[in-house]
Amino acid sequence: MGLSLQKGQSLSLKKNDGSDLTQVRLGLGWDAVAAKRGLFGSRKQADVDLDASAIFFDAEGRAVDYVWFNQLRSKDGSAQHTGDNLTGAGEGDDETIRIDLRAVHAAVTQIVFVISSYSQQTFDSVQNAFCRVIDDSTPGSPEVVRYELTESGTHTAMVMAKVSRAGSGWAFSAIGERANGRTVADLVAPATAAL
Repeated sequence: MGLSLQKGQSLSLKKNDGSDLTQVRLGLGWDAVAAKRGLFGSRKQADVDLDASAIFFDAEGRAVDYVWFNQLRSKDGSAQHTGDNLTGAGEGDDETIRIDLRAVHAAVTQIVFVISSYSQQTFDSVQNAFCRVIDDSTPGSPEVVRYELTESGTHTAMVMAKVSRAGSGWAFSAIGERANGRTVADLVAPATAAL
């Protein structure tokens, strides 16, 4: 288990030996809140379709690239979305984005990770949401850092976290800001505000 961060905290993305992480996987997970159904109060979990996306920003705060369910690979080839999970069912990560930090275009200074509900389900129907960074360059792919979302509400999206250039390496920051939108295009402005 990696280090657990709170909203607003940051961590340098380093290995135990002090070297920079190079191959990372951002995992996002969530569960649906059980809804009351039937005459006898039986509870059933509804499917919740959240979408993980990454927005790549340059030093001037302009969005220069996206990775999401309609564009699974970044233009520079450094990031790959592994596919759309339509239900949130199952244990562990529901959606993941793999990034080779060495291959990120030099103009990109920050990558902001957002989640949104294409079907406009609100976060009142979501529980146990988290975002984590996994070190894919180390055998066993250990978890480096985790940010667990504790807020629910009537919003349909979240600006979850970002990775930013920090010297020769990168740093992870937990953001956890509420937003509204169906796709990554709707979340550029809230993600820009989190830079």
